[in-house]
This record gives sequence, structure tokens and C-alpha cells, in this order.
Amino acid sequence: MSDLPLSHIRVLDLSRVRAGPTCVKFFGDFGADVIKIERPDGGGDPMGDNRYSSDYVNAQRNKRGITLDLKRPEGVNVLKNLVLTADVVVENFRPDVKHRLGIDYKSLSSVNPRLVYTSISAFGQTGPYSRRPGFDLIAQGMGGLMWLTGYPEKGPLRVGISPADLAAGMFAAMGTMIALLERERSGKGQWVQTNLLSSQIMMLDYQAMTWLMDKRLPQQRGNDHPQIVPTGVYHAKDGYFTLSTVGNDSFLRLCKAVGAPELGTDPRFLTASLREQNRDAMNAAIEAATTKKTAAEWVEILNAAGVPAGPIYKLDQMFADPQVKETRIAQPLEHPKLGKIEILGQPIGLSRTPAQFRKAPPELGEHTDEVLAEAGFSGEEISKLRRQGVV
Repeated sequence: MSDLPLSHIRVLDLSRVRAGPTCVKFFGDFGADVIKIERPDGGGDPMGDNRYSSDYVNAQRNKRGITLDLKRPEGVNVLKNLVLTADVVVENFRPDVKHRLGIDYKSLSSVNPRLVYTSISAFGQTGPYSRRPGFDLIAQGMGGLMWLTGYPEKGPLRVGISPADLAAGMFAAMGTMIALLERERSGKGQWVQTNLLSSQIMMLDYQAMTWLMDKRLPQQRGNDHPQIVPTGVYHAKDGYFTLSTVGNDSFLRLCKAVGAPELGTDPRFLTASLREQNRDAMNAAIEAATTKKTAAEWVEILNAAGVPAGPIYKLDQMFADPQVKETRIAQPLEHPKLGKIEILGQPIGLSRTPAQFRKAPPELGEHTDEVLAEAGFSGEEISKLRRQGVV
């Protein structure tokens, strides 16, 4: 057995697109035996249309792959056989689909009461929208994020990544880990649920609390922080950079560093509240100084003065940064068709048992015979399932 921390865990991955694979990736990277289950025709997952795309390769590493037709009772029986030795099932079907197929939590936990069954949906397992189709963009809009992003005069703005998908996947992984830990005490599995909508709302954090507790509606602020001023994106002689101040001490250090100590005693800017009220004047005063030097110069000057500041990178610049290299977030992977490539690693570091990136994504059904043989199916039984089109 591997010495990776999750090498004793087996995960059956029925998920598609992004949120489910984001969840499962945590398990595979830390050693779990992840078995990706796909339709025999390879359909059902738009990301699977190109198995050699950068997106697919990053999402589907560290898995074995089998095919199984879950619309047929023979396929469901095979899945239940695999569930006998599984610890986790992850799925992101629409809530009604798993019940229609007979692979819902109640059905599979009756086969294996220790099973942790993780469901990721767009809007939740119940409620008026539970059967609606939904993707990240829809959750960004419904979850309040787009209304907070961008500039007031230009309308709502989509964030440049898929935060609802990614958050739902991470929360699903966290919930699954919690259920596995609890199982050590109770001996019983349970049903873990999360969805894109509530995950996106959770990510609003202090912006959501501004309404829940204070009953104030946050507004679009562009690159400005909604409450802390000055914090945001500022012009330099040759472009842009970021800086952030928290508290009067940090603000006074900024004023001195940019050569405008008088701003620290300006009646308009004496307190955090006054700086927020006069944010336009505050930002204009800071930029009057910052446009005199380059962005790189200001990053050095401000950090030396104890004021957090940083460059604004394009992705090629970002991956070339020495600190980014030090984090080793980009990891090598040997792909049988693509050769040596790089993928995104894990931001989680473990001192004894770190993540490993061992396997490229499987070809469609690459490990079907191997996995079914491990589950006790004979060669003749596997051949029969193939003849029937079940696998």
C-alpha cells in the first residue's frame, strides 16, 4: 500500500464538468484509488469531448477509468458491486436523475452502510429550483457575485474564473473528509450535499454579512475595497500595481512612503471612516504621487515601508515569478500522448505525505477489465458485459 495519506480510501467518481472533479482531485492527489466511471460512448461530459485539452488533463489526473451504462439494470448491479468496497461516491447529476437510475444514497447505502455519498448540484437537492439545469455563470448571477463585481455605470460583470464550481468542489471535498472522519467514530457513512448557489453565497463572506446583519446593500466598487481605503489598483508611471492599507498606522506609513506625509493629517482622511467617505479624493491624492515612479519601484518601496503592495501579472509573468516557483504550484506530469506537461498542483502542503501527481487521465474505459477483475468478475462475465454493451 502507498504511504500517501488517503491510499486506504476508494472513491467512485460519477461526476462531470468542473465542480465534481474539483472535489475528487483532492482525493486522487493525496493517494486515494479514484475510479472514474463514464458512459460506454464517452458522452455526457462536455469537458470529455477533448481528453487531451489542458482543462481535462488538469481535472482528471490520478484516476483509473472504466465505462458503465447506468441506464441499464446490469450496469447498476455492477456499480453496486463496486460500492461494496468503496468508501466514497461523488456525483453531480440533477437531483432527480440518481433516484430514477436507482443509484441514490438510500439505494447505495443499503449495499454499504459505511458509504459516504457526496452530491453536488446547482441549487440543492430540494426546493423550487432543484431540477433546473445550472452552471457556474448562473450561480455567479443568482449568488450576488456579479452584482458586486465591476463598475456601477457598466452593469454586472462575470468573474474571470469559475468560482461557484470551484467553491462547491472544495466544500464537497471538505464535507466528504468530515464524514470520513466521523465514520471512524460511528462506523456509519452519510449523505454529503453541497451546491453551486450556496457555495457562491458563502464565498461572499463579509459582503453577505453587510446585508444580513447591517441591512446595507453593498455596491460595485471596481478595484476598490468596499470598506478599506486606500486599497485597490493604482496607476504607476508604466502601468498598474496593487496596494492595501489596514488601520491608521498602515495608512500613515503609506503617506510617508509616497512622499506625501501631509495626507496623514488632512482632516478628510484622519480616520478609516473619513477615508471611506472621501474615497475619490483619497485615491486621487495617492495616484498624484504613484504616477511618478514605475510599478516595480513602488512594489519595492512600499513593501520596504511595511505597506503590502504587489504587481498585476499576466499569467506568463505570474508563473515566472520566483515566489510562485517557490510554491511549486505548477507540477510536472508525464502524459502518454502529450509527453511531459505541467499541471496545477495543490496549495496544501503536508510535511511527511505531500500530494503526488502520478497518473495522467485515463483513456475511455482504460481500466475496466482491471477494476472489474478486482471486484471479483470473471473474464467470461466481463466479456459478456462487453457483448451486452454494459461496459
